[in-house]
Formats: sequence, C-alpha cells, structure tokens
Amino acid sequence: MSVPQQPEQRDPANTVRSTETAPLSSPGGTRPATGPRDVLGLAAQPPGQGAFDAHHPPAAELVSDCVHCGFCLPTCPTYVLWGEEMDSPRGRIYLMKEGLEGEPLSDSMVTHFDQCLGCMSCVTACPSGVRYDRLIEDTRQQVERRHHRGPRERALRAAIFALFPYPRRLRLLRGPLRAYQASGVRRLLQRTGLLPRLAPTLAALESLAPRLRRPERPPRRVPAVGARRAVVGMLTGCVQGAFFPEVNAATARVLAAEGCDVVILPDQQGCCGALSVHNGREAEAQRFARRMLDTFAAAGIDFFVVNAAGCGSTLKEYGDLLRDDPGYAALAADFAGKVRDLSELLDELGPVATRHPLPVTVAYHDACHLAHAQGVRAQPRRLLRDIPGLELREIADPEICCGSAGIWNVLHPGPAAELGDRKARTVLATGARLLVTANPGCLMQVAAAVTRAGGDIALAHTAQVLDASLRARPVEELL
Repeated sequence: MSVPQQPEQRDPANTVRSTETAPLSSPGGTRPATGPRDVLGLAAQPPGQGAFDAHHPPAAELVSDCVHCGFCLPTCPTYVLWGEEMDSPRGRIYLMKEGLEGEPLSDSMVTHFDQCLGCMSCVTACPSGVRYDRLIEDTRQQVERRHHRGPRERALRAAIFALFPYPRRLRLLRGPLRAYQASGVRRLLQRTGLLPRLAPTLAALESLAPRLRRPERPPRRVPAVGARRAVVGMLTGCVQGAFFPEVNAATARVLAAEGCDVVILPDQQGCCGALSVHNGREAEAQRFARRMLDTFAAAGIDFFVVNAAGCGSTLKEYGDLLRDDPGYAALAADFAGKVRDLSELLDELGPVATRHPLPVTVAYHDACHLAHAQGVRAQPRRLLRDIPGLELREIADPEICCGSAGIWNVLHPGPAAELGDRKARTVLATGARLLVTANPGCLMQVAAAVTRAGGDIALAHTAQVLDASLRARPVEELL
C-alpha cells in the first residue's frame, strides 16, 4: 500500500481563495447570499471578525491533532466524488484553523462544511486519532448561529425541521403517501423523468419513500420471555416509527425473546435530537434530549436500546450535548452510558433463544454512524453468522457512505445519488439475495439506488432477520 503524500505547502491566503471555486459536481448550483442577520436573529459578524464565537468553537487543540497525512482522503465520500482538497476532512480542518486565526466565515467555507456528510469514516481511518466528529459538530453549530443563508435554503431547511423530527407529523403523511403509491401517478412520473429535472429535492424525497405496510402500534411494555435478564428502554424513532414500524415490532420481539422486559412508552417519546445535532441546531437538539431524558427518568431501565444508527450515536453523546446544563448534565451522562445499539446489547448479553435455520445469502451494509461513530462492526456480523443456514457476504469499499447521511440526500440530491449508485453496484456485485443494515436512512437510500440500477435484492433490518430466525418464519417473508 502506498503512503499518501504530504500536501504541498501553500500560502494560506491562496488556499482560502482556492475554495471560491466550487467542485464540478457541487450541489446547489449557487452560493447562499450573505445578509445582515444570522438564522437566530443575532447580528451577523462584522468585517474583520473571526469565523467563530466563544460558545464551543472547534477546539484548537483538536485541530492541531491533524498532521495532514492524507489517510482520510480515500475514505471521504466528497473527496472521492470531487477530488477537491477543501472537501476532504483535512481540508475542512484547515478551514477551521483559518477561522480560529481570524478569517471570517465566508460563503465558500460554509459550502465546504455543509458538503460534509458527517459519515465519520475519516475518524476510523485516522492514525492520529483526530476527533473530526467533535470538530465538525461544533463548527456546524457556529455556522447555524453566525451564517446567513439565502431564502431558498432557509425555507428548505425550515420545512425539513418542521417535519422530520416530529413522529406524529410524519405519521400523517402515511395516508397520502399510500394513496400516491397505489395510484398510477408515481409510475407516470418515473417514466417521464421530468421530476428530477424540475424539482430535484422533491424527486429525491419521492424516490426515497419506502413501500408502506400496515402500521403496528407498539405497546407500552413487552414482557420478557422466560427469566428476565434486563429491563431495557427502546427508542421508537421518527422515520423508523412512521415508515418502518415493522422494524420496531421485530426489535421488541427479539429483545423479549432474549429475556428483556422492553419499556417503550410510545405516546411519550419524541425525537432524540439526532438530525438537529448533526445539522448544528444545538438548542433544538437539547430540547429534544431533555424530553427524552424526562420520559425514561423513572422507567427503571438497565439499558436503552436503539435500532437506528444515527440516533444511537447522538444518544451516546447526550453527556456532551447537555454538559452546560446544570439540571441535566449528570442525568444525561448517566443515560448515555446505558445506550446500546440492538446488536451491541444482544452480543453483550449472549443468546438464550433458539436460532432456527434461515437459508439465505446476506450482504451486510455498515451504517456509517454504527460502524464509524459507534465502532459497532463485529457484533451484527456475529449475530447474523450465528443463524443456521445464513451465508454472510461482504461488500466492497464498505467505508464509503451510501449518501443518505441523515438529510444530506435531501439537501444534496445529485451527489447523494452518485454515492447511492456506487453503493448499489457494490451491493449487487455480492450476488446476495438480501441486503441487511441497521439504519432506516440507509434502507431507503440503497433501495432507491438499486431500483435505478435495475437490480433485484431484498432489503431488511438486522432486527427483522433475527426475528425471522427466532420465530422460525420462512425466509420468503424477508424477500
């Protein structure tokens, strides 16, 4: 393996000017306009003021950990797409350094920060242990406070965050969406190909919408089968709960079969705050986190189980999110220590329920926020390999994101489709009959890409595969 070369030494002023040129495939087409006020109504930064304010800017000591070795480059989706230095992790870290040293928060800087998927593949690849995850989250909070976006982008983001973090609002979409899917309008739009040209954001949402099944309303509590081994809370989620309720039902059954009392409290749960955290909306994320903590404060749980990778990584960071809140800091840190991905907890407890044969070839897709943000890779593979008759196949280039990345595929539909198509090719190359992953966004993104490629592979969540084995269901139910 060749060692990446050190980047050439550049004059800092020239480096910053070079970022004014957008990548060839740069999403959006136009730069957001600057204005006199930021998104919170605070005065925008005056000329000459540095990019960041004093409230948790990207830490200089974390920025200095980057030695610019380049090991992150081949794992970064945007660098792979465009080959642009400032759309790599080390390039973005350089821009953070510029901001800390007094450079203003320019439109081009914001564009490069926005174009990061937040997949954290670079965190896994970095030999120096650079905390890019913390750096990009702190930087995005600064961007949301201090940068004035254009009207179109503000409106799109406002619509997204008025809908996606609210499970009840998402559930209201089920009826119209099912009617649309049952009608001939969808097939007509797909045949004409007009929607992507006229409204790319709407086209992205339309292509991602899963085929809806009959909803299953979760109970407040599911008792353990046999001897109780643990009491666990369970996140129902926003997109997961509205569009993949069968995944939540399977998760509860698997946990119960493995000796867990499952506390769900579906009417009291809201969003965990993951989308808000990953997009720099700090105050909003904190409100969601406090509500989640209040919901389960008196539930007497030993663990809190999550079946959506992006949500799990945020829940594990509640201690950081609420570190400045004297009323919640200790509670948040304690709660974060109890959070487990479903596969993580099942692996930790060990199996007690009987696995029945499930003769099927499976390609396992690592959701970025499970593999890179949480470091959970071996556990789901062990659980799948323990199922008799199941053959597990690996996907090439697993470190490259599928392009979902929360709402990134909605904000940047063109590049997201490129990444999705790349992932679909590697998935289909395995020849597996079933693709398994642990995140609703990945399920929707890869399904849409496979459809575009004309491929044929079924998709399922890890919980559904385990549930089918434990209940001795025919494999055809997954296909």
